[in-house]
Amino acid sequence: MGKFTLPEVPYAYDALEPHIDAKTMEIHHTKHHQALHQWPKRCSGTSFGSDLQQKDLLDVLANINQVPEAVRGAINFHGGGYDNHKLFWNNMKPNGGGKPGGSVADAINKTFASFDSFKEQFSTKTTGVQGSGWGWLVFNPKSNSVEYKSMPNQTSPRTEGLVPLLGLDVWEHAYYLKYQNKRADYVTAWWNVVNWDEVEKRYSKAK
Repeated sequence: MGKFTLPEVPYAYDALEPHIDAKTMEIHHTKHHQALHQWPKRCSGTSFGSDLQQKDLLDVLANINQVPEAVRGAINFHGGGYDNHKLFWNNMKPNGGGKPGGSVADAINKTFASFDSFKEQFSTKTTGVQGSGWGWLVFNPKSNSVEYKSMPNQTSPRTEGLVPLLGLDVWEHAYYLKYQNKRADYVTAWWNVVNWDEVEKRYSKAK
């Protein structure tokens, strides 16, 4: 599995202004994700920890019930959060937004009837996440279709056999400096920076 390092954000912290402010991006990346990326240390000294370097994180998350109970919570939270944030930074780009094209657009239309319907459902359900968590567009290999899925805290959709395609972090640290308690305004603004090219790549790979 190798050494875990903090992934770089593929653009400047201020590149998503005015939708997501630079200070929030900096703190989110250098403080919150920085803490999550140190998750293997949480398991040091355990029988599972000694095998950690031979395991792939995505496989561990996909088989979370096989992880010893003593470290399962730490792996679920820190490992899930590490992967979630790696996806999140690349979910966004300057001058993003608009509507998707290609095969992911077809998949969204098939499941949700239209992009506008999908966007409304995603926004409403993600805004309504209780406490901290994420809203996701996922691919379900069992049904060979895309779905919406909310997940609590830092739990990865991979733990339920789902492939994450597009995720939105609605922990307060992701938006509170700019939007305070107005989570719905943050969700609305986020659509302006969605990187649909990246979502299309993930969907094509997942299929």
